[in-house]
Formats: sequence, C-alpha cells, structure tokens
Amino acid sequence: MIITRQKPIPEIMEYIKGKNGLFLVGCELCATTCKTGGSEQVKKMAEFLKNNNKEVTGWVVLDPACSALAVRKFLRENAAAISKTDAILCLACGGGTQAISEIADSIEVIPCNDTLFQGELKAASLKGSEFAQKCSLCGDCMLAITGGICPITHCPKGLVNGPCGGVKNGKCEVDESIDCVWINIYNRLKKRNKIAEMKKIRKAKDHSKDKKPQKITTE
Repeated sequence: MIITRQKPIPEIMEYIKGKNGLFLVGCELCATTCKTGGSEQVKKMAEFLKNNNKEVTGWVVLDPACSALAVRKFLRENAAAISKTDAILCLACGGGTQAISEIADSIEVIPCNDTLFQGELKAASLKGSEFAQKCSLCGDCMLAITGGICPITHCPKGLVNGPCGGVKNGKCEVDESIDCVWINIYNRLKKRNKIAEMKKIRKAKDHSKDKKPQKITTE
C-alpha cells in the first residue's frame, strides 16, 4: 500500500489560484484506506471548493488512479466536463498523479496529497489510522536471509550487517524509541534455528538495482 497524507489546504489553494473549473480524481485503493482520496474525501474537497467560489466540473474515484486503463476510461467518459476544466486535482499518490498527467497532457494535474512511503495498515479506528513503513523498494530484497524483517527500512542507518556498536539495551542508537532491528532479526532467526545466517558477512548494498527511473516488462 502506498501511504499518502493530504497537503495543507493553503498549499492546495495556492496551486489553484486563478483557476476556476476543477475536476477531482480520487483512488479506490490506497488513498481510500489512508482517507486521503476516497469518495468521502473527494466529496468533502468538492464541497470546500464550491464554498470558496470554485466551480467543480465533476469528480470520480478511480480503481486505481495509477492504472492507465482506468485513466483513459475516465477521460473518455468525462470528456465534456474535462473540456470545461482548468485543472484536475488528484487526491491519490504520486503514481496516480503522474499517470493522469501523462495521458491528459493538455491539462494541468495538481496533486492534493504528499506520497510518504510503501507500508501497511497497523490499526484503524474512528479517530484515525496507524500506518507503518515496511519496504524501501530497493530492488534487492534481503528478507529471505533476515527472517522476513527488512533492515534497509527498519534500521535508520540501513545496515546490511548488524547490529552496530551503538546499540544499547536493545535500542537503536539513532532513535532510542525503537528496538534495534538487528536484535529483532537475531531473535527471529534464533526462533527458526537459522542463527548461522547472522555470521554471514553481506556485501554493501548494490544500489544499481535501485536506479531510477525503472521500467520492467513481464512475459
């Protein structure tokens, strides 16, 4: 899941200064779970804009916003409304914003969210939700040898060999509020009788596997 957070309203209003006709696009998947771009948030944004003398030409929640197929379908079905639109406001992640902008390249697409990280929903309640980062999308996964715990993401230093000399009472040197991930990896491997994995010295991270931008074709 891609975790997003809505931009401050003053920032959004600055982006749309001088623009009147606005079409809103949300996302049925990640942004809905994050409560940054589901139907409820899109309707709320539309109402806010109308109350601030902006014309909302329409809105839609795509499934998902990062799908080129969904974007093309939305543009076809809303062509009349889009022709009266000065800008599209995207209440999805950066991937969704770019997918729409690439296809609808004749109209400005403005992000209403900041894209934070890839993670998971830890807890949800009426008061709010808790999300935790799980993966750094590094392109060189170590989970098979670290007990399913990612040190690249959970170690502030990104160490591929650990723990470092700064660990104290099981806590991280950089952030004492969190456990040292390499202690957690040790405990996990010990439980699975794979403690020998800790004795292996791993080479420095191959960042060429994380080069940007990437494009992958599958058969």
